[in-house]
Amino acid sequence: MRLVRRVRPLEALKKTVWGATLLVAVAGCSGGKAAPAAPPPREIETVTLEPKQVRDTGEYLGALTSRQNVTVLPQVGGYVRRIHVRPGQQVAEGAPLVEVDAREETAALDSAQAQLSSAQVNLELARRTLARTEALNKEGLASAQELEGARAQVEAAEAASRSSAAQVTQRQVQLQFNVVRAPFAGTVGDVLVRLGDFVSATTPLTSIAQADVLEVSVAVPSPRARSLKPDTALEILDAQGKVLLTSTVFFVAPQADPRTQLVEVKAAFRNTVGLRPSELVRARLVYSVRDALQIPALAVVRQSGQPFALVVREKEGKTVVERRPITLGALGEMAYVVEKGLQPGDLVAVSSMQALRDGMPVKLKAAKGSGGGVLGSAPPPGVAGGGPAGSR
Repeated sequence: MRLVRRVRPLEALKKTVWGATLLVAVAGCSGGKAAPAAPPPREIETVTLEPKQVRDTGEYLGALTSRQNVTVLPQVGGYVRRIHVRPGQQVAEGAPLVEVDAREETAALDSAQAQLSSAQVNLELARRTLARTEALNKEGLASAQELEGARAQVEAAEAASRSSAAQVTQRQVQLQFNVVRAPFAGTVGDVLVRLGDFVSATTPLTSIAQADVLEVSVAVPSPRARSLKPDTALEILDAQGKVLLTSTVFFVAPQADPRTQLVEVKAAFRNTVGLRPSELVRARLVYSVRDALQIPALAVVRQSGQPFALVVREKEGKTVVERRPITLGALGEMAYVVEKGLQPGDLVAVSSMQALRDGMPVKLKAAKGSGGGVLGSAPPPGVAGGGPAGSR
């Protein structure tokens, strides 16, 4: 008997649909459908490099000193009788500071003045005696020996009078030492004595400092000190790096400190910003000034320690970025000095730095106004424009 296999209608329909799907898939794979379009070039900001003035500087810690600063000592011993000033007071030249008990010197002065009066009386008597003796000698009533004796008495009385006058002057000068006065105009420091204290010629009383003119002293490494000149500029900076005062170097030590190998450098300036003696400040020496290229710090990318710049240029009719190794100098105000690797007029990318690759097509961002700036947009290569990097 012959068996005939019957195919159910539902199974036949499934096979038909599966076969049609397979034919469509094969036809799709063998067809010539177009690939997705490439993304548009990335839009970036650029800056054109131009030579600008840069300064070779070094920043150090400077110490301020007053050109007139003395510790006041008494020239006599005794008890402090009166204090005329208070700490921080402004005094004029010759103003009284401290008064030391002067009763002993006053008594000595009175004694010397009494001796001077006695000597002057004796001198006047000797002169009268000499006049009478001369008159008697002319009449023959006094001998030549008596005349010579009268003249000798006058000379002795004159010498005694001069000696007494000198003693009075000495006592007067000595009495002036009991009032200690300011040697020059300035500011009084701390008063170290109190009323009733006994002082001697070696006892510090107070100090006087003049802050109108100050000196700043900095220690510079020996190699850097070799390039210093007497007219090298020195700047005093505040905590934010802003220049407060500018002066020039007037002293460079002829030898280095044997312990630190540093060379002392000094400059003087008129204090117009309220600085104080013995204060520590930021000081910046300007070793040289030159023209050089500068690149913004954010335009520098590093790989394995090597700095690179992404230079925009034309290649085969396209604007692309080229990664170029560079040698950097000192870091200024948000910009590096470029020693090697770039030329004036080079167009450097300053945005999307992490997304850019060597040879990648880019599009320059359109300008947003007429104002120029370091990070502003730039025209295509070969067209002048773009802001220079700031100098320091």
